[in-house]
Amino acid sequence: MAPSPAQVPGPSAGRPSHTGAPPPGTGPGTARPGELPALHDALVGVALPALALSPRHGQLTGTGLEGIFLAGRRLLSRCVLRVAGREPVPLHGRPATADRADFLGVLRTPGDTGPDPGLLVERNREADGTERITLRSSANRPLRLPVELALGTDLADLGAVAAGRPGPELAASVHGTGLRWSHGDGTAVTVAADPPPHDALAAAGLLRWEAELAPGDRFVLTLRISSERSRRRQNPGTGRPGGHALADAVAEGDDPRLAPLLSASVADLRALLQRDPAHLADVHLAAGVPWRCGPVTAEALWAARMALPLGTRLAATTLRALGRTQLLGDRPESGRIPGPLRDAGPLLPARCTGVEATLAFPAVLAEARRWGLPEQDLAELLPVAERCLDWLRGAVDGSGFVPDPGPAGPTRAETQAHAHRAAVLGADLLDACGQPGGDAWREWARALRERFRGRFWLDDPSGGRPLLARLPDGRPLPHLGGWAAHLLDTGLTAAGRPAPGLLDKAQTERLARLLAGPALDSGWGLRGLGEKEPGYNPFGHRSGAVRVHETAVAVAGLAAAGHEREAASLLRGVLDAAEAFDHRLPEMYAGERRTSGAVPLPHPAACRPAAVAAAAGVHLLTAVVGVRPDAPGRTVALHPLRSAPLGEVRLSGLRVAGEPFAARVGRLGLGMVEEAAPGLQLGG
Repeated sequence: MAPSPAQVPGPSAGRPSHTGAPPPGTGPGTARPGELPALHDALVGVALPALALSPRHGQLTGTGLEGIFLAGRRLLSRCVLRVAGREPVPLHGRPATADRADFLGVLRTPGDTGPDPGLLVERNREADGTERITLRSSANRPLRLPVELALGTDLADLGAVAAGRPGPELAASVHGTGLRWSHGDGTAVTVAADPPPHDALAAAGLLRWEAELAPGDRFVLTLRISSERSRRRQNPGTGRPGGHALADAVAEGDDPRLAPLLSASVADLRALLQRDPAHLADVHLAAGVPWRCGPVTAEALWAARMALPLGTRLAATTLRALGRTQLLGDRPESGRIPGPLRDAGPLLPARCTGVEATLAFPAVLAEARRWGLPEQDLAELLPVAERCLDWLRGAVDGSGFVPDPGPAGPTRAETQAHAHRAAVLGADLLDACGQPGGDAWREWARALRERFRGRFWLDDPSGGRPLLARLPDGRPLPHLGGWAAHLLDTGLTAAGRPAPGLLDKAQTERLARLLAGPALDSGWGLRGLGEKEPGYNPFGHRSGAVRVHETAVAVAGLAAAGHEREAASLLRGVLDAAEAFDHRLPEMYAGERRTSGAVPLPHPAACRPAAVAAAAGVHLLTAVVGVRPDAPGRTVALHPLRSAPLGEVRLSGLRVAGEPFAARVGRLGLGMVEEAAPGLQLGG
């Protein structure tokens, strides 16, 4: 269980060049040693491996993380526009799509005597660095204006930029219709302009035009960036994934937030797709931008699971990518999927994401089969799932639980939930594929339920609560947090029914009340740690911040267990938060208690977009409609929220059994399938 690569950001060194810019090391996105730079106010355009990080005023000044990146290398750090020697007054910056940001500004034209600006400046910047700049004149006389772009780059790696060590700005040379910079390692970047500039000054990194605008006229210039790399640095997997890994799902209904949430979720998932460099046909999701765009992770698998309503291809290729990393051979760790350690909050040591991925693998494969995974994919991936189950059998300690991390680690309740799901759904998978062992795994899961209910439930006068973990010496940690949502996440088994849960009925009812109570429900979603627990920090990753995917897991689990009121309360909170974040949910945000007129507070270093947060939008809306497929059994059932907390909801463009699927839930909570694969019957 290797630790994750160290992130050691330090003070950002920028080269501010626009009027009023902060001095180096003090601007947006800068950080002190040991910190991640702040991102919460940046406009992020993503089409991996391309990435654009822009301040809301639109000028790239070279400060902090600003710039255009490709495969982790900053291609452009400065792009400052001046018209008639002045910078536009910024009015508005917003994300237009997952891969584009739009900026609006104005300028008073030379000779204006009043306060009214006569020139509108519009900039459209795409993730790959393509930028369209449009000047629109409202002046009542012809204008001749000098237009200037100051460009620069350091060709630094993202890690060095984040750590405040980007290196010096490189010298430019005039090249074609623009400028070119080269690095000693063989990397070079060119910015080409259309129309060609009237003048190019390499020493200053300047491109200049003379714009002539009649009244009501416009002047348009376009910048395009291209990158060259030496042969030894060429990576064949850095192109955009092709094909159609995710369906064009659409949400409609009485609640106007549904359509933009699903649209943004699907767009962000597509933007986060990246190729497996060694197997170009396979794609998986980057865990989050900009910090976690490396190899396939457990988060990518959880996101692929929640995105199964958009098709099974992403799950298949993600499972394949993880399966290729599985440890083999005759050794104790054989069958485990390796993964880095991740922070687990102030109460426990770091957890192993490899354990999480190993336990998730058979469960996700089983559920992908329910959604219509092709037989050839199932046959290829089944042996990996069997080896994961073999590892699980040998991973339990003397008390019958799975420690994490490693044999000497604590036993976490969340890990036992993942192990239980793997056993139950793994048994279903083995039976379906004609393999032995299904009954043995069901018995193993039954025994785990009994042990868990005795060892991981703390009885108290208020009705009891689940334990967070037991330490190696047996001491209990009774601290409640959003992790408890995983105790309700059982998955779908035969005929699309929810699998048995770890908790009994009374414990489930108590947990439902706890999840919906003020200690955990911030009003914007579930806190990672209860408000009154020791170590609570509303911005803490695992100690109080709202982690969106945990709230989505809770909503789906509560709905499946019949606790609709609690599910609806959490659902509304996340939808309200999504609206405040322009429907692009970050991986986490502050768990501060919601008050009248307030908005959720962003976490300054949170990834946005993040795979599990984007997939959570899909998971939430699918839970509202209650789609439960059994493609092998040629049935699909609808179990919607009968209280219809969002009014009428319609989802279309989903995929069940490889074909388009659409369903509607009316205002009375009744579900109806409107489109499905031929021969697919409506189940109970």
